[in-house]
Amino acid sequence: MVEGQQPIAKVAREHGLSETTVGNWVRKYREERAGDEPPLQLSERARLRELERENREMAMELAFLKKAAAYFAREQR
Repeated sequence: MVEGQQPIAKVAREHGLSETTVGNWVRKYREERAGDEPPLQLSERARLRELERENREMAMELAFLKKAAAYFAREQR
């Protein structure tokens, strides 16, 4: 509803509220967050999760490679 996924009328009906009241709440919520970034779409959230997972894996690989490089640098002395 706030993100435009469900009509205000449907949400109001489901919760036994006035459309006007729910509409006012949504309008106020949107006004208070006018400068905020728009919410991510489902596909964007999925992509973000995938990139965060990839980032964690790469960080682990980097840490391992740094340790391996330090080990082999000591071995060659």
